[in-house]
Amino acid sequence: MSDDLEIIFAMPHPDDVEITCGGTVAKLAKLGHRVGVLHMTNGEPTPRGTPEVRAQESAEAARVLGVTRVETLALPNRELMDGPPARYAVATVLRRCRPRVVVGLAGRTPGASPDHYQAQLILEGARFYTQLTKWDERFGGTPPHRVDWLWYRPVAMGAEQEHWPATFVVDISDVYEQKIAAISCYRSQFDEQRLSRLLHRIRARDANDGARAGFEYGELFTLPHPVPLNDPLAHFMGLGPLVPPSYPPRSG
Repeated sequence: MSDDLEIIFAMPHPDDVEITCGGTVAKLAKLGHRVGVLHMTNGEPTPRGTPEVRAQESAEAARVLGVTRVETLALPNRELMDGPPARYAVATVLRRCRPRVVVGLAGRTPGASPDHYQAQLILEGARFYTQLTKWDERFGGTPPHRVDWLWYRPVAMGAEQEHWPATFVVDISDVYEQKIAAISCYRSQFDEQRLSRLLHRIRARDANDGARAGFEYGELFTLPHPVPLNDPLAHFMGLGPLVPPSYPPRSG
């Protein structure tokens, strides 16, 4: 990544972004925003696929979603650990691309990859490192940059019930098939039966998240602080009604 970006979605493995919040990526790209995706690892080794195949699938998914830039770091899959080297690697990308918003996973996933939670810690640390002065040599000579906002996409089946200061839901109804198509790009990881089960769970979650905000499909994000609103009335008046209108009277 070299161009300035408005937002970067940074997660541990190729397919994590697409599965968890590919609809929001597609929606922001459709609205004309410069969107980046950062895979902290190449996802290999796995029982299925190769680094070359995973790279091709990642590039194809990025094209489907309309991503401006996609990059894969050389951090180790299965052994991804929060610490200075990983933070330096992610912060270097953030300092180079200068986004205003970064998005990561949130929550522990016992029984699934421990990389998910480590990636949350890495991104939190990297966001702080990105603004530090007198440390440019640790980040390839890139200048400091302040990332204004951190969004979390909570994991679907985390170990704890999380309570966040604020949540919001993005309406992805009009780009939902792009999300499904992007996930389906990872053919090495999901055969027909496995993909069918995965998409069933994803559709159920996205339909539930969307329904809570009056949308057909939505993706819920959380913040580590309350939502700041300069004009709350204008914000909510611009959204339209959450509750559907009452039924019209029957004719006759």
